[in-house]
Amino acid sequence: MTDGLILHPDNRHRCWWPGTDPFYVAYHDNEWGVPEFDDRALFEKLILDGFQAGLSWITILRKRENFRQAFAGFDPAVIARFDQSHVEALMLDQGIVRNRAKIEATIAGARAWLSLQERGGFSGFLWNFVDGRPIQNNLKSRSDVQAETDVSRRISKALKAEGFNFVGPTIVYAFMQAVGMVNDHLVGCYRHAECAALAETL
Repeated sequence: MTDGLILHPDNRHRCWWPGTDPFYVAYHDNEWGVPEFDDRALFEKLILDGFQAGLSWITILRKRENFRQAFAGFDPAVIARFDQSHVEALMLDQGIVRNRAKIEATIAGARAWLSLQERGGFSGFLWNFVDGRPIQNNLKSRSDVQAETDVSRRISKALKAEGFNFVGPTIVYAFMQAVGMVNDHLVGCYRHAECAALAETL
């Protein structure tokens, strides 16, 4: 490994954080850092990042399909109607992270999402913070990666004001990295240039 990069058997350098786990590497290669504008997909990712709090992302990633089943495909219109019986049922679901506060935050987040949809959409609400285009950070080493930024702090504050929970600045920044609001692939990672090229097409 060199300065936050791992050289893989396919002769490509990748960011250090997925290691060599094929499942995690596939996420790094195909999803992380790709600009996402779909309202529902953004909701799903934000909720899953909230569930990650205190855990590793790979733990959540391995449970993602279980989460999708438990939360109606992350359809906010359905989740917003969940009541206490749904909460109790979810607390018994071993396929997800059984945390009452996070489950209740998901329901509250779905209701907040619906409110934002009536006022122009969730995607527009988020992307407006970066003027609709991914920030290109051109990070050279692992030590250059930030845990939070001024933008993530502003988004966190705005989301909380709308009724979202588990959206602190660090969680929001991880979310921004994942959905391509920032390109935080290290410049030596082969995906950095590819994600930068995607941003140029927007």
